[in-house]
Amino acid sequence: MIEIRWHGRGGQGAKTAALLLADVAFSTGMYVQGFPEYGPERMGAPITAYNRLDDKPIRIHSNIYFPDIVVLVDESLAESVDVTAGLKNNGSVVVNTTQKPEKVRGMFAGCAGAVYAIDARDISLRCLGRNLPNTPLLAAVVRIAGIMEEKAFLDNMKESFAHKFSTKPEVVEGNMNAVREAWRGAILL
Repeated sequence: MIEIRWHGRGGQGAKTAALLLADVAFSTGMYVQGFPEYGPERMGAPITAYNRLDDKPIRIHSNIYFPDIVVLVDESLAESVDVTAGLKNNGSVVVNTTQKPEKVRGMFAGCAGAVYAIDARDISLRCLGRNLPNTPLLAAVVRIAGIMEEKAFLDNMKESFAHKFSTKPEVVEGNMNAVREAWRGAILL
């Protein structure tokens, strides 16, 4: 089983990314969970979202306390929230950042696992025209975790975007461009 914990702020798409990942993984036959946890429900407030993915039925129904992967949609949360709490020793952190590698690695000095950086903001601005980092981060997470092969992921994402944006088909290609670019964009620090 792969357990993923997403940290973001309300309005940044952490919940949407977790639900989209669950949808895409489910379409490939995996057993999935994708759910958010809210604090004060307002734009900009810290939120946490979760994914569990497995090839067997999932019997656990709780928050994720010992994740395999932690995703930071907003790197500033590392200053106020212990985002790596419970991260497995061989776990990974995926950070949306523009910081230099040594600074990012320093933010997670106590983390024994791998730290990956991706400028999801830049990718989303170029591909979507807006700061929507969740889609690029989703692609990076799927590749890093080895959840599925690139072609299967891209095919399922295109189908999911076509359904999600059925009234705005013009945004599908921008999202697909963001996913393709982010698939190769995460850098191991």
